[in-house]
Amino acid sequence: MQQIATAGAAKPEDRALAGVLSAYVVSATAWLLFATFIGVVLAYKFGAPDFAPGPYLTFGRLRPIHTNATFYGFASIALVGLAYYVAVRSCRTALYSVRLAWTGLWLFNIAAVAGTVALDLGFSAGDLEYREWPWPVRLVFLAALMVTAWNLLFTVARRNTHDIYLSNWYTMGGVLWTCIIAIVAILPWYQYGLGQVAVSGYYMHNAVGMWFTPLALGIFYYALPKLLSRPIYSYALGVFAFWTNLVFYPIIGAHHFLFSPLPWWLQTTAIVFSVAMLVPVLGGSANFLLTMRGRFGELHHSYPLFFIFIGVVGYLVGSTQGTVEAFRSLQAVWHLTNFTVGHSHLTMYGFVTFAIWGGVYALLPVATGKQPGQLGLALHFWMAVVGSFIYVISLSIGGTIQGLDWVRGLPFIQSVVDMQPFYIWRGIGGVLMFLSHLVFAWNVWRMTYGRGAAALPPVPAFADEEAA
Repeated sequence: MQQIATAGAAKPEDRALAGVLSAYVVSATAWLLFATFIGVVLAYKFGAPDFAPGPYLTFGRLRPIHTNATFYGFASIALVGLAYYVAVRSCRTALYSVRLAWTGLWLFNIAAVAGTVALDLGFSAGDLEYREWPWPVRLVFLAALMVTAWNLLFTVARRNTHDIYLSNWYTMGGVLWTCIIAIVAILPWYQYGLGQVAVSGYYMHNAVGMWFTPLALGIFYYALPKLLSRPIYSYALGVFAFWTNLVFYPIIGAHHFLFSPLPWWLQTTAIVFSVAMLVPVLGGSANFLLTMRGRFGELHHSYPLFFIFIGVVGYLVGSTQGTVEAFRSLQAVWHLTNFTVGHSHLTMYGFVTFAIWGGVYALLPVATGKQPGQLGLALHFWMAVVGSFIYVISLSIGGTIQGLDWVRGLPFIQSVVDMQPFYIWRGIGGVLMFLSHLVFAWNVWRMTYGRGAAALPPVPAFADEEAA
């Protein structure tokens, strides 16, 4: 019998946890605004290449600033803050060390600030995607990961429940796996020749699949039952998806380097394991959707639930699309086109970011006793959904046309001309997404340090709630 704890009386440890969660969410929100503002500037540059031509505003510097700030400033900090809250509540214990939580937050921010400044000044490991930060900055980020892993694991170890709840399997696994990934990615003897290519595929794909994905799924497994006041459909299915994700995911990054000098057997293995990834994806998605079975009508009354539902759909569709993209026949068309940009935003935005927002709206008001207004929730949700839909669809269509132009042997400039209207739609979608982030920032302020719409009533603990 597994129970999920809820916020109780305002004990000192509860106030400390609320302060930690609030600080992580506010910090992540600031990075979201910064990173996506840079994204809007980049989108505008596609339509007006001569805009802001100075050396500090070139595409080559701004693009890694945008991606790294999104990955390691926004998503990492937000997911760690939510993971702390989930661990404490599901384990019915106190955070192992509030000081370590604050230390980790400072280290994450120091790495993100230092990395951003270094990239804009031209100090970049430019041939290492998602690892463009200079190696000393990546060491600071690794230190933040290790502090987080230590704190999270010892929090769960001190639990007052018999079992480890499913969410903590995912969050602890994600932190431990990423420590290993980050260490491998920074060891100098891997950074030459084909070894560098192989490790680049290993790192950049696992940064999504072994860091953001398990933490986001861990949020789903906690927040979804909380919002619906019912247990997750199947504990066993969740554990099965957890282990199959670990078995199949680590090697599939090589499918980014099909037709490269990497060994053919490695490329083929990556394709086979990409197809095998349908097992944990379909298993996890089914678990969430079956938990919601019979309760989809509640989406109209709960925007946090709506955010999580979109995140689940984004996980299912984006991951399935990733499997399809791994086939050589389709890589021949889509590789190096804007289709892959649309795909990456479908997964990181449609899945991970919506999971974060659903977790924030579901859990932060319980921690602080403050909630945003319905208008703010509605504006954020619909602008983000519509904006991301326009963004992903336009780049998917335009990228396919772009790839077909190359396959037919047309002049390269023809593909640039053909992409032009889709770049405009990309910009429109991006502006809507950025505006939704401004609304989200206002909502976060109301849930943390500002004046909330209304104080939440105490939430009773779920009585005898089974995990499976």
